[in-house]
Amino acid sequence: MLQRLRHAITTILAMALLAGCASAGPGGSSRPSSGFSGDPALDALAHVLARGTLVLPVDPAYPPASFAVKGAVRDTASKCESDQLTGAEVDGYDVATGKLVAESLGVEPCFVTPTWVQLLAGHWADRWDIAISSIGITTSRMAALSFTRPYYATPERFYVKARSGVESMSELDGLRIGVCGDCFADLYLQKRLDIPGTTIEYGVDDAVIVPFAIERTGLEEVASGTLDAFLCQETAGDQAIAEGLPLVALDPAPYAAYPAGAIDRSSAYEESAFLERVNAILGAHLADGSLAQLSLHHFGKDYATPAASFDVSVLTKEPS
Repeated sequence: MLQRLRHAITTILAMALLAGCASAGPGGSSRPSSGFSGDPALDALAHVLARGTLVLPVDPAYPPASFAVKGAVRDTASKCESDQLTGAEVDGYDVATGKLVAESLGVEPCFVTPTWVQLLAGHWADRWDIAISSIGITTSRMAALSFTRPYYATPERFYVKARSGVESMSELDGLRIGVCGDCFADLYLQKRLDIPGTTIEYGVDDAVIVPFAIERTGLEEVASGTLDAFLCQETAGDQAIAEGLPLVALDPAPYAAYPAGAIDRSSAYEESAFLERVNAILGAHLADGSLAQLSLHHFGKDYATPAASFDVSVLTKEPS
């Protein structure tokens, strides 16, 4: 009986809070969310607020975007489920951005560890709420995922072994190049990278694509000389160099990625108010410099500010 009463009180408080949340549009403007019901059984935003947690996927081995915190102590008062990580146990730019969104919603961030393939495929069965996991926006991914505005923008570069003699992309034709499987780099080398609102120019022909589940493994193979080059986000490549791998980045960067929050389009919950609210939160923290400071802290560079120039109108178009 007491448990049911607590749940009822939590739901009433969440619905009261939602009345304020629903009035903030994508740019912080005051207008109601389309499709907003306020029912935690039907609406994603209401469901998150009533539960009191925001469940986010994380890769604990992808520094500096996300990583496990050594020696972290789990908060015994946490609302996170026993098979979820608490905020104290993980960190990184993606994680910090997720925590910022959770804080703005007034809920606790909790983290789960699905695979990259699971994230991109959609059909999450509502096991987590939103992925703030460096998933770059592409037109093809919009069939399964709804994207928020990007929360950072990063060049992607080819990395080669130091003193290898390779100095430009034009020298990579026909060589063995590593990529994160199904990531931007993979799509680029296949010449089917489709970033909405962006024209891609392909500078490498006939590459032998070598996919990796973990980017660091491929970068290590380049450093050891068993792989000719690796294409990845500058954040990951520069991190490997900072940790001592003998690599150099080639100029110019062939394109930039725009990682954004992703929501499963097949969710059982109505997503529009949730998507709108997260957009408002990210927009506010881009404007006030909070995301820029997080980027400087975790990456040593401001990758957040360039994301503000992305044309968010391309995200409202229905995928074909």
